[in-house]
Amino acid sequence: MSVARISEIKASSTVSFDDALKAGLARATKTLKNVKSAWIVDQEVHVNDAGEISEYRVLMKVTFVLND
Repeated sequence: MSVARISEIKASSTVSFDDALKAGLARATKTLKNVKSAWIVDQEVHVNDAGEISEYRVLMKVTFVLND
């Protein structure tokens, strides 16, 4: 029997939502072992004073299996 945990991670990028997701997963896998899946809970953008998107942010939940 496997036991899994879920960790909530927020990541950002100045390029795109996809880039923010990849950056968050890359950072998560440096610390967490046996990462199996992730899902996006929320997305948001930060807008600068000129009304342009300056940052893309994702809130994700990452599932990883605990070692026996």
